[in-house]
Parts: sequence; C-alpha cells; structure tokens
Amino acid sequence: MIQLGYSLSSEEFRPQELVAQARRAEEAGFRFALISDHFHPWMDRQGQSPFVWSTLGGIAQVTSHIELGTGVTAPIIRTHPAIVAQAAATVADMLPGRFFLGVGTGEYLNEHITGEHWPPIARRQEMLTEAVTVIRKLWEGRATTHYGTFYTVENARLYTLPETVPPIHVAASGPLSAQLAGEIGDGLISTSPEAELVQTFTTSGGDGKPRYGQMQVCWAEDEREARQTARDVWGYSALPGQLSQELALPAYYDAAAELVTPELIAKQVVCGPNVDAYLEKIQQYSDAGFTHVYLHQIGPDQEGYLRFAERELLPRFAS
Repeated sequence: MIQLGYSLSSEEFRPQELVAQARRAEEAGFRFALISDHFHPWMDRQGQSPFVWSTLGGIAQVTSHIELGTGVTAPIIRTHPAIVAQAAATVADMLPGRFFLGVGTGEYLNEHITGEHWPPIARRQEMLTEAVTVIRKLWEGRATTHYGTFYTVENARLYTLPETVPPIHVAASGPLSAQLAGEIGDGLISTSPEAELVQTFTTSGGDGKPRYGQMQVCWAEDEREARQTARDVWGYSALPGQLSQELALPAYYDAAAELVTPELIAKQVVCGPNVDAYLEKIQQYSDAGFTHVYLHQIGPDQEGYLRFAERELLPRFAS
C-alpha cells in the first residue's frame, strides 16, 4: 500500500514552527516528511526561508521515528557538494536510519545569489551527476581529492559520518531527468502523477527503488476559501512550462501568479474538506507507480489539516 507523508514548507513557516509541525506530523501518524531547501521563498507573500540544515537539527531533537528528507537540495551552484555532503552526513547521524538526501538541478530563484552563471538544464544535469559522485566519495570517510569538470575537492575527509549512509533520491520532472534519477539515484522525487516519468525512471535503473510524489492540497471547511488561500499563497504552481525554474525573484512569481484564478489553481490543488477528492488524487499517484505520496498543505492552517488527515486520511493507509 502507498505510504503517506507530510510536506514541511520552509517558504511559509519559521524554523520553530517547522520543528513543531514535524513533531505533530509524527504524532498524527505520517510515516515520512520532506522539507524544502530554498534561499528565497517562491513568492514574497509566503514570507519565509530558513536554513534547512539548522531546521533539521531541531527536528531531530523532537521526533523519534518519522523519516525525513530534503525536498530538494541543489548541490550544484549555491552550495558546493562537499558542504552538502558534510551537512547531510551530520543530519543523518542525528536521525539514524531515517534521513535521505533529496537532490535536484535547482531553480534560478535560489542559485543566482552567488553571481554565478545559470546554465541550461542539460549542463545542470551534468553538474548534478558530478556533485552526487563527490558526495558519495566523501561519505566513504577517506581523504578525498577530486578534480572534475565542475568541482574541485582537495584533501577533504569527513570525520562525522552516520552508521548508515543515507540514500540519495533525485528529483525529476521530465524524461531526461527521470532517466538520470534512475541512473544515479536511490529513489525518485516528482511533483505530478506521470506514469511515463515513473516508467522511464524504472527502466533506467530505478526498478525496485522508492518513488516519492508531492501532492498539493489546501484543506479548509469551505472549498471556496481553500481555493482562494491556495491561489494567494501558492498561485505560482499553476504557471505553465519551465517558468518555475527560470524566474529570478519572488516578486516576479508574485506578478506572474496574478494571472492565476482560484478556478485554475483548483485544477492543480485539491481544495476543501471532501476526503474523496484527496483519495482520488492519491490513487492517481498510485496508478502512475509512486510508492510514497507526501501532501503539502498550503496556507497557515496546518493544525486543521493535520486533524483532518488524522481522522479521515491516515487510518485508510495505516497498514
């Protein structure tokens, strides 16, 4: 049976709030959670973006069994893969056996801040491949020197390593990235129930590996209110094509989201209190071949959603 998880939105909440949400999600019965790793929020109105590695350290202190992963980290420009390797190793030591590193090719929104060139997707995929190689080399615990096409590491050794090396799951939204995820990843992360993407991942080396799908929801007692909240807080998600990877500033996403109506956002986000709508969407992910679905509750009412999930959703997936 498919496993249900919780999405920790760094774009919407302060670190202490995220720590409390992770503890509450564990209490409610969620098996796993993914936390976003951003420098900027998507939209100014979301208002937050704490450093994910500090937040994960706090979560480690208040949880005991929920699985945690980054959803996702881009170890290619803003943060050197050697630093990501050390950060992830430390968190994995604090969350023994229940942490995974989710990685992807990033967005201009976060990666431009150091002034480096923002390369096209094909080059970023090459960078990610090398970055994952560097991370895995350092996780072996030996002195490492690496002179690659994109990254240099000289005489580096990680001394604090977990007993169990965490898996690396790779984000994908198209066929080439799904192929890459199958080739270099221990699992897949995606944001839509696309069977062809899962199939490409599976035939490229991903057979038998976990497949995580993010599902956007906005629970509220009133469906109209939920649609408006989803549009106001997360309207960018209804933008077409590759815009979500190519805009530079949260203010640009705010401006683009003005074109999105509550009716349009409702095509992307499950809104309101009807549990059947949630189950239908979860089934779409299951039919596409996903093994895990993590639900992102948009907006401030996390507790209302958690009570709904505790009462209506999680008991159906308890086994």
